[in-house]
Formats: sequence, C-alpha cells, structure tokens
Amino acid sequence: MTKAEMRERLQDAAWYIPHNLKIKTKDARIVPLEMNPAQRRLFDALEEQDRQGKPMRAIILKARQLGFSTMAEALIFHRAATRKNQNALIVAHRDDSTKNLFAMSRRYYEQLPAPLRPMRRASNAQELLFDNPDKNEKRRREHPGLGSRIRCQTAGGGGIGRSDTLQMVHASEFAFWPGDKVETWTGIMQAVPSERGTMVIVESTANGYEEFHDMWEAAVSGESDFLPLFFPWYENEEYRKPAAPGTEWTAEERELAERYGLDEEQLSWRRWCIRNNCAGNEDLFRQEYPAYPEEAFRTSGSAVFDSELVARRLQEPGTPVKTGRFEYRTDPENPAFIGDIRWRDGEDGCIRIYEPPKKGYPYVIGGDTAGTGSDWFTGQVLDNTNGRQAAVLRHQYDEDQYARQIYCLGLYYNQALIGVESNYSTYPVKMLQLMRYPKLYVRQIPDTYKMQFKEAYGWDTNSRTRPLAIAGLVQAFREDPDMVRDRGTLMEMRVFQYNADHRPEALPGEHDDLVMALAIAYAIREQQSMLPPRGKRKTDGWTRDMWEDYRKADARTKEYLMEKWGRPDEQ
Repeated sequence: MTKAEMRERLQDAAWYIPHNLKIKTKDARIVPLEMNPAQRRLFDALEEQDRQGKPMRAIILKARQLGFSTMAEALIFHRAATRKNQNALIVAHRDDSTKNLFAMSRRYYEQLPAPLRPMRRASNAQELLFDNPDKNEKRRREHPGLGSRIRCQTAGGGGIGRSDTLQMVHASEFAFWPGDKVETWTGIMQAVPSERGTMVIVESTANGYEEFHDMWEAAVSGESDFLPLFFPWYENEEYRKPAAPGTEWTAEERELAERYGLDEEQLSWRRWCIRNNCAGNEDLFRQEYPAYPEEAFRTSGSAVFDSELVARRLQEPGTPVKTGRFEYRTDPENPAFIGDIRWRDGEDGCIRIYEPPKKGYPYVIGGDTAGTGSDWFTGQVLDNTNGRQAAVLRHQYDEDQYARQIYCLGLYYNQALIGVESNYSTYPVKMLQLMRYPKLYVRQIPDTYKMQFKEAYGWDTNSRTRPLAIAGLVQAFREDPDMVRDRGTLMEMRVFQYNADHRPEALPGEHDDLVMALAIAYAIREQQSMLPPRGKRKTDGWTRDMWEDYRKADARTKEYLMEKWGRPDEQ
C-alpha cells in the first residue's frame, strides 16, 4: 500500500474507528469500538451532510447511555489525529464529566497502534496537543507535527472558545450546563467557521423547557442548520430483562408494544427501570428514557392540560392544506374601507388553513391581542359543529393589519362569529365595527348609571371569564384531543402551567397567545349555531332512548344531540 493510499485509508472514519480506537466497557475490558445502531445512525447522518458539501451540524435528543459521547469523541479524535491544524473543543456540564471525556480521548491515543500515534506534546490542561515535543526549536520547525488539539472544558467558566478558531465542537449534556448557556454557546459558535469539514455535535437528555428545548425546536422547524436526531430508549440493545412467564401487561404497556414494536424483554426492562432507577416515577422515566421527542420535555410544575395527551398529539399534528395571508385594497382617506380581498399563498404567511370552509357551516373565531411588544396577535377558527380547529392566525403586525386579517378570515369562513379580546386595546374591535363586520361577539356589561345591563362588542378577559374559558378548553381537549391540529398551539399548551398562586399561564419566556385565543373561541361558541346545514345529516335510526333524552333536554343540549345524532324529524 502506498503512502497516499494509507493516508486516504486513515482519513476514512468508517475504517479508522473500528480498527484503531478502543473503549473501556462497563466490566472494565478494553475492546475495539464497534458502532451500535444508534451511533451508526449519527455517523451516517453526519457523513451525508459532508457529502452534500455542508458543515456537519447535529443536535441529539436522547435517552440515557446510548453512547453518543463515545461516538462524538471518536469522530473528533479521528480527525485531530489524522489531519493537520484541527482544533476541537469538548464541553461538559460537570467537572467529573469533563475528566471522563478527556480520559476517553486519552485512551483512544494510548491504545492506538504505535505507528499511528501522532507526536504529542505534554500539557498541564486537559487537552491533547499533537505537536512535536522536541525541545530543540530547529527540529520542531522541521517536523512540527500535526498542529492539532483536543481540549476538554467544563461549562460555566468565562470565555470558553472565544479566543480560538475551532473546527470541531462537542457540547455534552447541554441542557444541564450551568450559568448563561446562551452566552457560552454564542461565544463557542462564533469560533466555528460555517464551512464544509467543520463539525458541531450538541447532545443531551432533556431538562424541561430551557435553552436546549429551544435549540431542538428550532432544528425541528428548520430555523437552524442543525439536523435534529432523536434516539429513544428502546434503541439501546442492552435495555432488556427476561420477562417472567405469564406476566400480565397493562393497557399502556400493550399500547407501547404495539406502537413501537417492543417485545416482552423490553417491557420488562421498562418496568424494572421505573421501579429501581426512577423511584417508581413514570414521569421521570419518560424524561430520562423517552420513547418519542415530545415525551422528553417535562417540567416540575403542574400542567394545565393533560401532558401525556399533548405529547401524544404532538407526534402527529395536523398538516396545513395551505399557508399564506389575505391581500386587499385600502383607502388612506377611509381606514374602514377594505376591498378586492384575495388569498395569497406563502410559507411566510400568518395564516395556516387546516380545513377550508364548508359551504353553509357555522364557524367561530377567537382572537387574542398582543399585550406587550413580545406577544403575538392570534386568531383561532373553529368549525362550530364539532369544535375542531379549522385555521390559525399568528403574527406580530400592527393592530390595523390584524383587524383586517381577522375581518377577511371571518368572511372566508362563512361570516364566522368573531370574538376578539378587548382588554389591552379596543382598536381591533372598533376597526371591525367600522368595517361593518356582520357578526361580532356581544357581551353584557353593567351600566351603573341606569342600573341595568348594556351590550358591548369584544371579549373581556377578567378574573371571572378567564378561568371559565380555560376550564372549558381543558375539558374539550380532554374529551377530544384531535380537536387541536396546529403544532404551534400544542406547543403552547405544553408549557401552560399553574404558577405558585395556581394561576394558569405560560412558563417564563414562553407564550400563551394561541391558547388564550382558542379558549376564547370555545367560550363564545354559544352565540353561533352548532348545527350543520339542513340536509347534511341523516335523521333515521334514532332509538326510543335517544328520543327520550332529546325531549327531556334543554335547548342547548338539544342542539348538541342534533349535532351528534342528526336532526330529528317529528312529523
């Protein structure tokens, strides 16, 4: 084999890693590093990015002990030990983890076949310096060595990575980094060129809703260049225990087995792990050993909506049939004028349509206005015959633009009943009135002068209406989780928690605008018909019991029963 051929083979990670790198097993044996299926999936994903000419970027959400630190350090070591001028930074969340990761890299070096070991210069820090250790300066200049370096540090210190140019980074257990994670991460990433051949791996188990969660969601939504890779607990081949003959499995366990193709040994290990490693706490198991991404992110707070239902719904949210916004003509001399309304498709649009309007069907729209500069203007459209989401509006435009988009959306959905919050600003409601929108939600307010009630437009969120609206939405979601199709809404429901005063609200730094708009939409439904157009439902097949229930019901319940069973014909 020629030197060129040998050099090419050494730079082939798929060959180099299993043939030259060794690890210490749990029973203290030193063995070659053979990639497990999860490690191979990470390796293949990074290789594919490189083949496409992209910088290698991956963010990994994982169950515990799947070997990603081992794999990340192997990939970094391979490049640093076979290429010139490669600077790598490994950052862990604790000092003991930093020491362990450095020991792993040092073991890779010490276990290399002697001819493959690059020259190494001693260092007092936790780093490998692949330089000529000769004290003679002339000989060092003639044979400098690779000039590559692997450095291990603990997060929380100041200035990590800021004075370097880095080709490789491994951020280990990022969700548990101490200090200002964003500041530390920003400093590191400024040192990494956005060029092919660079590699950044971020991996962590989940730790509630913090910066790692935000980075993961940005990757999932395509807002960053990082490839999101999720690795569930059942991909670990070691997570198995023999199941006793005749073991009876719970309904949840049987569902898990069917959904993910689990066998009895995996279910047996899951039971054992919950009992022994998670103190019997299934929620803790789901965070540490998730089966799907949404299951991993848990909080210590009290969730308003059923966390498990939200997580499961997030696995298969609805897909918009179209996204865009309404365009129209306005008159600078007449703010109330709007004409030539037309829909424009666009992925950057503020409206997501999940179900186009059905002819003759009744719809309602709940709206939540921006209370501060960081909040969003939102609107939720419901098919009022079944309470399911038909469309979602979300943007940070000015109030007049919001009012016009809501106006157009209402007309589009068969002149839907619109109820927009009027607490922070009454401008959108007044605009809708000036534009003569035909169907606005009406509430009654006391007139202390005349000692009677008077009517007002718009939804008033107060200490009485807010808990009732939220409670109504909680019940509706519990009874029919499929009613919510929009991923953004589900994401807000996931972080909607009871605070220390038992007030339901978004966690700090999160939003609840879509949740509140949906709660308002549900609260105003009674002012809109809940019946489909006549002739759309068959009425035959009512039993005697159904007729009896119908005749005893009040008007509201009768409408519900007609929607559920079909309109009766009592001729």
